[in-house]
Order: sequence, then structure tokens, then C-alpha cells
Amino acid sequence: MSHNSRQRSHLPRPSTPPGVPPETVFRPHSKLSFGVVCSSNINRSMEAHVVLGNAGLSVESYGTGTQVSKLDDSDETQQQQSNEPQSNSEASFSTNSRPNTIAYTCIIMVAIFDSNMTTHAISHIFDRLPGRTAMEPRIFKFGTPYEEMFQSLAVTPEDEAYFTRNGVLQLCQRGAAVKRAPQRWQDMPSGDVSKHNVVIAFEERIFDAVMEDLQLREPTQEFRPIHVICLDTKDNPHEAARQGIVALRLCWMLEHSQDLDLEAAEIIDQFQQERDAETNIKILYQVCYL
Repeated sequence: MSHNSRQRSHLPRPSTPPGVPPETVFRPHSKLSFGVVCSSNINRSMEAHVVLGNAGLSVESYGTGTQVSKLDDSDETQQQQSNEPQSNSEASFSTNSRPNTIAYTCIIMVAIFDSNMTTHAISHIFDRLPGRTAMEPRIFKFGTPYEEMFQSLAVTPEDEAYFTRNGVLQLCQRGAAVKRAPQRWQDMPSGDVSKHNVVIAFEERIFDAVMEDLQLREPTQEFRPIHVICLDTKDNPHEAARQGIVALRLCWMLEHSQDLDLEAAEIIDQFQQERDAETNIKILYQVCYL
């Protein structure tokens, strides 16, 4: 079968890793609805979507589509100290989840590794989609199916080998196994947003974007509280996997509350104290009504 013929075939769906199972396998649905949000809805929020969903929790994932022009200083330092050969390149991920809305673009400096890259090196690739050079950015809009992204990144054998090697095709394939396409938080109808009892943002700027969006929306008829939490997470697959389990632990604590609105602050404070004993994770929390 030719390569092009194979690309037109249906994208194989990968198996997803198991989450922590509910206390009883007979529990059909969680009582709370969770939203998980990162920048582009392809790495951190998708990892949490998989882990929470496999654990039996009701969850949806989103991106906020902000624009970034460079790596955090800590990431630049890590790259300078790495023994892997690398160079910097710009990549774009333009976003738009419904017609007649502005197309937002995310730009980030990403690490490009050679053919000798290791698993450790792959863990430092970020959740945007880098091109092979700075002159070849890969641009997609929110609403573009993950499968379509996969196909466009594997048009030639050389592209397929390159984007498999740097882990990008695996991110697209995982996304396709979970849902059809990335969704932009700000473009979601208020009725869909307000159904979430808890929203987890995986970076402070994303937390701020979610809060700003909620405050700008017209209140719904139900005018329900939404508990917005920030679990600050570095934007690479290794940290996304690690924090996905952390998010699951917190979500199960909230799920088991008798009265979420009364108990959430105390549960989050308890969780923060427990996590401080293991690792220092920045947690922000605020309640917003919609």
C-alpha cells in the first residue's frame, strides 16, 4: 500500500492509559462536571481529560488560545544545560472553534532535536505543533480535527518520521482517541460552560484568561457557582502526565464532598498542605458565578 493511500485511511485509535478507578465499578456517572483547560487543548488538558475520564469522572477539555512569544526562563535554562543537540524554532497554532469569530494564534519557541533525541529530550517538547524549520510553521485552527492534523503532519515519509520522532504525531493521535477536535474555552456557549462545577487551569495565565472570560459573560438563568482552580504545570508531556494524576486526586476529593460549595475551600487547602509535603505546587482558587 502506498504512503498516500495509507494516509487516506482511518487514523488508528491508540489505547489510553487507565486512571484511578471509581470506588465502585457500578457507579455510572460522577455527580460533578469538570472542565480542564490549557493553552491549545493538545497536551496538558488532553492528558487530564484522559486520566479523569478513565477514572469515571465527567470531564471536557479546552484551550484558551493566548499568544506566547518565548519560553519561560526556566525552560531556556534547561535547554542550555541539556546535552542533547538542539536549536530554537517558532511554531504557530492558530485557533478558532466556530465560524465568524476571530482566529487567534499561539506562537511559541520550541526545541527541535536531531535524530538521536532521547525520551528525556522528548519530554521537553511543548504542546504546540512545531514545523521542521522556523520558515515552516504548522498552523491549525481550533475546530480542526486531530485526525486532520495528524494527516497533514504525515504527508510525506520524511514528515511522518520527523513528527513521530519529536512526539507531535503521538499528541494528535491521543487527541483523536478522546474527541474530534480542540475546543476554545472563550468560544463555548455559556450554557456549556456553566454546566461545569469545577474548572482546572494548568497555568496561571490560563487561570486568569478563564476568570476574565467568566466575568465578561452574561449571567445564565441558573447563575451557578463555578470553582476555578489553577494547578500550575510546565508545558511538556512529562509534567502533563505527572500533573494529570495530581489533578485526579484533587478532583476525587471534590467529587466526594457532601456540599461542594461549602467544602471546596477547605478541601483545596487540605490538598495544598498534603502536596507541600511532596512537592511545591502553586494552587490558585476562586469562585465565579455564571
